[in-house]
This record gives sequence, C-alpha cells and structure tokens, in this order.
Amino acid sequence: MKFKIDNLQYCNWTRKVFEINREAKLDAVHVTIVYHEDYDEFLDEVKKWQKLFDENSDLIFHGSNYKDIEKAQLEKKTAIFFGFQNCSPIEDDIRLVEKIHNLGCRFMQLTYNNQSLLATGCYEKNDSGVTNFGREVIKEMNRVGIVIDMSHSAEKSTLDEIDISEKPIAITHANPSFWHAAKRNKSKDLLKALSDNGGMLGLSLYPHHLKDNTNCSLESFCEMVARTSEVMGVKNLGIGSDLCLNQPDEIVEWMRNGTWSKGKNYGEGSKNKPGFPVQPDWFQDARGFFNLETGLKKVGFSEIEIDGILGNNWYNFYKII
Repeated sequence: MKFKIDNLQYCNWTRKVFEINREAKLDAVHVTIVYHEDYDEFLDEVKKWQKLFDENSDLIFHGSNYKDIEKAQLEKKTAIFFGFQNCSPIEDDIRLVEKIHNLGCRFMQLTYNNQSLLATGCYEKNDSGVTNFGREVIKEMNRVGIVIDMSHSAEKSTLDEIDISEKPIAITHANPSFWHAAKRNKSKDLLKALSDNGGMLGLSLYPHHLKDNTNCSLESFCEMVARTSEVMGVKNLGIGSDLCLNQPDEIVEWMRNGTWSKGKNYGEGSKNKPGFPVQPDWFQDARGFFNLETGLKKVGFSEIEIDGILGNNWYNFYKII
C-alpha cells in the first residue's frame, strides 16, 4: 500500500483545511495541539478536537496507531494523531505521561526552544543536556508509547536523548543545517546519530527552515533531500511540513512567547517581519505533496523511495511506536 503522511501540521483547523488534506490524499496527519498549555489547558484542546471529529466525521477521525492509517486509506479519510511541541502538560508530575497518552498524545517534544524541566532548547546559549527528570520521562514515554520529538531541542540534549531512549526517536520538522543554517535545523553529525538509532527526520516546508526562505525552489529542496538521504539513508526520511495554514499572526506570537515573556521574541522572524512567513508557491498547502512527488522524481529517486519519503517511511515508524 502507498500511504501519504504529513507528520507535522499546525493549521487553523476548519472543514476547508480537512478537505484540502483529503484532496492531497493524506492518510494521516500529526497535529500540534500543545505549545505552552498546562494539563488542564490540554484537556480543553482535546474537547475542541472532539467537536471537530464529530462535525467532520466524513473526513477525519482520531488516530491511535498504525492500523488507523490503514483504516483511513480504506475509508478515504485522514487519521489525526495528537502531538505536543512542549512538555508543559506533564508539568512536574511523571504520572501525567500515561494520562496524556490515554488521551491520545503520540508525540511530545522535550523542549520548545527554551530550557524545560526535561532538556535544553535550541535557543539557549548553554546546553546542559537531558535532566534527571528528563531521563525518567524518557523511560516513561518509551513504556507507554509516546514518541520523543527533539525538533526544537539543542544538539547535546538531542544526542543525550538518542543515547538514553530505548526506542527510536523523531525530529518531526526540521532540515539539515548544511543546506540552511537556521537555529532549528540540525547538524550532519546529529542526523547521522538519529538514523543510526532508527530515528526519523520529517523534512520541513516552513519558510524559515528553507534555503532562500519563501523563494526556495522545488529543485533546491529536492536536491537537499537527496543529499540528506546520503547522510541518513532514504528510509529514515519523511515529510513534516510544519504547515500553519490560515493561522493569524497573533498565533505565531503565542508560539514564540507563550506566558514566559513580557517582551517580544521574534524567533526565526524579525521586528520587520514578525508574522508568519509566506509559503513557497509550490507548497501553499498539503496539495504541494504532488509537486514534491514530481520534484523528487526529477532528482533521481525511484518510485519506491518517493513513496517512502511521502508516507510509507512514517507508516513503518508508527508500527514501532
């Protein structure tokens, strides 16, 4: 079977967005439902999604494991998998790890740019690595079946985590720094360690992660995928678009600042360009998967390899969660 999976989206969720994902033939999407929320606020997000599932049951349903990806394809729907871009919902209580799993969380980042109780984020000056609490949480995430996601974490913390975890981890949305040296992109050494331990990289289509930003060409992106496959192997690559379709600019301000700052942190943006960046014209929304298929073929990937990058590799990864 050929699956199409986008393993990171944070859209302004409406029926129209779900329809677009179906037009793109996406069988599964990993959606961010937490940035800075605590446990009670996470419960509120779950209720919002329950309403979306009820109102759009002909298009989406809540996914739990890889079998739901198969079900989604058979029913011509999209399975939605919950993920956190921060560890804030578990607060300082390890018992909450099992509770968030029971409520549907399948991916959780240990940090979101800043230092957390678990590890160091990529925007910190000093990377002290995974903390004692972080080590315990990793064990518990392995036990219950939540994937450790280190997309926004610093390098030493990520390498620590790869070493500590008994299961493969993911970087759901980032690109290699040898192509574009953004703070959020990852070094060749880190990517090699990730793949050597069975981990997955979700290649990002977010403009700040792209060489030439909004003006990045499809050819340049696909050539980068080819170079990255030489480092990691093609079976460890997928798509994690980081698509923020139809989100208002105040949302990116919330993402960058949360409740931890009274000032303005522009993150990967700037004072002159504080809002969401414009997507490249070849990836305006999930229907850009069709362009990716064409571009990957042009740079020499086989049909089986393209199927892997666009979904089957993530499907195989979900089977080991």
